[in-house]
Amino acid sequence: MAIITLTTDFGLKDHFVGILKGTIYKELPDVKIVDISHNVGPFNIQECAYILENAYKSFPEGTVHIVGVDAEPTPENQHIIVYVDGHYFITANNGVIGLIISEKKPEKVVQINIPNPLHGSFPVMDVFVQVACHIARGGTLEVVGRPFDQLKDLRESAPTVTDNGNKIIGSVIYIDNYGNVVTNIQRNFFEAYRKGRDFELTARNTKLHRIHNKYSDIINFDLEKNKRKGAGDLLALFNSANYIELAIYKSDLNTVGGASTLLGLDYRDTVTVNFI
Repeated sequence: MAIITLTTDFGLKDHFVGILKGTIYKELPDVKIVDISHNVGPFNIQECAYILENAYKSFPEGTVHIVGVDAEPTPENQHIIVYVDGHYFITANNGVIGLIISEKKPEKVVQINIPNPLHGSFPVMDVFVQVACHIARGGTLEVVGRPFDQLKDLRESAPTVTDNGNKIIGSVIYIDNYGNVVTNIQRNFFEAYRKGRDFELTARNTKLHRIHNKYSDIINFDLEKNKRKGAGDLLALFNSANYIELAIYKSDLNTVGGASTLLGLDYRDTVTVNFI
């Protein structure tokens, strides 16, 4: 059974997601549609890339991924299909693919070229759905696209290294449902420059000197309960995607707040690591 996933910034209040699914089912009644997320921040390419990068790998090869963020076509934001790592991504050429596949080389990239395309305000439905159904039926990319070699690459989203390798300057790329703050500093990048040294991780006026592997590592179970760190305490960890994340243990944005609110951090804010 073919699988089509949906990742958009449409939210769930309006009818847009329902229209997408209904249109797909009219074309392919037996297809499986999976919602990855519809709560990407409006036009937030970095957030979209983080979510999709960490989700697509769980799907079988051959899955078709519709990316409905910043999808309106312009001469500089072409509609494309990228086949990479066994998956098809249908998206606009807005940099999201370069962020998702930064360490992989696409096997094929085409610019969508279908006869009599609609040029309305809902290109995800008018164009992306049509192309996704074609691929899900087993159709080839050559039928719906022509070769394309101008894939955008958002290099400004990568962390930088200064002070002769003694300092990493990263930034916030995602804030999750718990208010946890995800940076763009990955474990392998961090370890490559750490070289066994101590470090100081700084976010706003907060400094941390340890990065855990899971949230509960903040608790020293050898101590009496009233002497332990626990709920409400700040920690840094390598999250399941191997990015450095700042979190409040057992946080709740609706009550005590999360790392984003308590530290005053937002998308693109700076987080630094100084090696000692």
